Amino acid sequence: MASAPRSASTKPASFESALEELEQLLAKLESGAMPLEQLLTQYQRGAELLKFCRERLDAVEIQVKVLDQGLQKTWTPE
Repeated sequence: MASAPRSASTKPASFESALEELEQLLAKLESGAMPLEQLLTQYQRGAELLKFCRERLDAVEIQVKVLDQGLQKTWTPE
């Protein structure tokens, strides 16, 4: 399912939506069919999505460590 193009400033709704958008964007970039004018903009969006995903994964990793130590705290995503 193709999603509507998102602006570079749109924050993804979730890790899963960011990952899906990143996969779609990567497929477009790898196809070589993207006009040169869009290439930089789409690359920047991909970098933002990657950063978002890494931040979410880091937050979950920290929570898992806390749970492993028996110091249960409520996790609140940003």
